[in-house]
Amino acid sequence: MDLESLNHAQRERILLLDQCLTWKGQANRRDLIVRFEISTAQAAVDFRTYLSLTRTPPVYDATAKTYFSNDEHSPLSDAGPEQVFDLLREESSHLDASIPLPNRAMDPAVVAQLYRAMTNERDILITYTSMNSGLSEPQWISPVRFHFDGEAIHLRAWSHKHGEYRDYLPIRVLKQNSIPTRDRSFPLPFDTDWNQFVRLRICPRSELSDAQARVVRLEYGFPEQTHITVETRKALAFYVMRRWRLNDDKARLQLEEIEEIEL
Repeated sequence: MDLESLNHAQRERILLLDQCLTWKGQANRRDLIVRFEISTAQAAVDFRTYLSLTRTPPVYDATAKTYFSNDEHSPLSDAGPEQVFDLLREESSHLDASIPLPNRAMDPAVVAQLYRAMTNERDILITYTSMNSGLSEPQWISPVRFHFDGEAIHLRAWSHKHGEYRDYLPIRVLKQNSIPTRDRSFPLPFDTDWNQFVRLRICPRSELSDAQARVVRLEYGFPEQTHITVETRKALAFYVMRRWRLNDDKARLQLEEIEEIEL
């Protein structure tokens, strides 16, 4: 038996147990019962399943009626910081201190129109507000895919106005009851930047002292290395640099080199 052989619902419960034991160091039936509203009997079944999957079984404390992980605990899966914070804050109100994020709400009607044009391989006439000029002007685009930079969803499309692939924010597309579309008059050019992968070499800023640089390497998870590498599509490298604030004068990291990856 492995994780992939479980149905989706039970796999989610097993992963919760694994995350509790990894990040809280303990887990009991209540963790499953409260989160998933399942019976005590089902929670017991899930624990037996987890014990059959893990290579480092937790120790059961009969007095506390809780399983505790040991120093050799090996997680079944990874968890992102958002998942870890969500897990930790459940019973610790003092941890409930995440900063509010901008409400960059897209209009679902606009997104649906863009999605239909993309899936039907049609051009669509949008009215788009430019950040540079502040003007809202109509232009024909050929949508090809959506992508996410960690903060906002973007639409990658061929711009007939500019004769190149560009990224558009659906939130800047004017909502209209009916947006004109048309058959594509020619096959779209190959999207070189999307299909080209690059490697970014990132290191502590050169202005930092040796001691400060050691702290930065520790903070970002490369204490024994001089740099870390991030691989992404060339079209997305801009978003990586912005997300990591590599162009910020006060950032702790800087871009050392960017190179194309030969496939």
